[in-house]
Amino acid sequence: MPSEHLKSLLSRLSRHLDKSQLLTSDEALAPYECDGLSAYRQRPLLVALPDTIEQIQATLRTCYDMDIPVVTRGAGTGLSGGALPCKDGVVLSLAKFNKILDIDTQNRTARVQPGVRNLAITEAATPYGLYYAPDPSSQIACSIGGNVAENAGGIHCLKYGLTVHNILSIELLTIDGEPLSVGTQALDHPGFDLLALLTGSEGMLGVIIEITVKLLPKPEIARVLMASFDGVERAGDAVAAIIGSGIIPGGLEMMDNPAIRAAEDFVHAGYPVDASAILLCELDGTASEVEGQIKTVRHVLAENGATEVRIAGDEQERMAFWAGRKAAFPAVGRLAPDYYCMDGTIPRKHLGRVLKHIDKLSREYGLPVANVFHAGDGNLHPLILYDANQQGQLRLAEKLGAQILELCVAVGGTITGEHGVGMEKIDQMCVQFQATELAQFHAVKDAFDPKRLLNPGKAVPELHRCAELGAMHVHHGQLPHPEIERF
Repeated sequence: MPSEHLKSLLSRLSRHLDKSQLLTSDEALAPYECDGLSAYRQRPLLVALPDTIEQIQATLRTCYDMDIPVVTRGAGTGLSGGALPCKDGVVLSLAKFNKILDIDTQNRTARVQPGVRNLAITEAATPYGLYYAPDPSSQIACSIGGNVAENAGGIHCLKYGLTVHNILSIELLTIDGEPLSVGTQALDHPGFDLLALLTGSEGMLGVIIEITVKLLPKPEIARVLMASFDGVERAGDAVAAIIGSGIIPGGLEMMDNPAIRAAEDFVHAGYPVDASAILLCELDGTASEVEGQIKTVRHVLAENGATEVRIAGDEQERMAFWAGRKAAFPAVGRLAPDYYCMDGTIPRKHLGRVLKHIDKLSREYGLPVANVFHAGDGNLHPLILYDANQQGQLRLAEKLGAQILELCVAVGGTITGEHGVGMEKIDQMCVQFQATELAQFHAVKDAFDPKRLLNPGKAVPELHRCAELGAMHVHHGQLPHPEIERF
């Protein structure tokens, strides 16, 4: 964009925002050049840091009038490149909107601004015996606005649902700055379910400025079992068996040996470092209910090849078990200069075989893979280890990641569970969906953002991109890898 255009933009925005709220120097822009997917980087033209709703509206209206792209940014912890800037666009940071506006204990709701940290909601609700259920591994830092944009999940999403199941309403601004209220405090509402449409829309349809979330009463008791296995496939099969027994755990997580060793070395959670895989199974509810479920789950685990089953002896040990799981991503980061975190979802019944095939692909590509994931709902998080300093390794990691995502689709799953599509998985959208479906996605985008200025180029690929890739036939049964046909 010509410097004169930037001067014009700054001149117009300066009528509404102070100079300190408009960042343009290379040094000031550097922290905004990527999100948690640091392999993709692009510095924006400008970063706006509004601290009032009116300033957000003014920024959007100015960009709308000048046809300038806008990428909304929360905490920047996303892992799919969803907050990657446009080089000729504005990054709209909502970091200053970090207030909890109200906690309604009678209706068990909290009204919050988008920049509030996920964990801060539970911290504020705890004195009332309440908490906010979705708990991504990054909950200490990630913002609730970003959680809504990506439909984040977490360890407890198996029993308590994703973000979309735990919010009641949102307030947002359209690209031209007009306010829009979606959802209601009631359990149901008339008309189309726009709340579900906007949750997971990755900043492409509007800018969220307020969210009303559901709060849940803290369970009377929570107990965690840790089961060890001498084979990853056995652990995967045990997951399906637990759900098949009629029990829905509060959390059901799995880690393979590389992830176990990394987490234990990092956190000292008491994990068995010689196990091929471990399952962490949390059961919550009343004391009598949990005791009965523990007996059932122990029996199921033994029948499915668990070599050892341990129950956390107290709350401190329970939290230590979970600390290891939640620290798995940074812990694995100590094993290699770089890692590429994937996010795909498959039917639980295919866990064992899919993990076996991921191991085969890992050996074919010569890149180690550590597996950490929400086993209960089949949400895989393979962490592909590589060294970006070695020429071609990033591209090799991306190709391996694409193969894993196409494997997920081939067995009846999806290319994302909670991280979103962003830039990372946009080519695999051509695998997941047919041309007619993608056309409908574009029609929805046009209804909210006819100029396509909000987070352009993300999440939904153009049809010509899919045609160039020649990938759309995969959706129709022509599987992307010969070995996958065995499924």
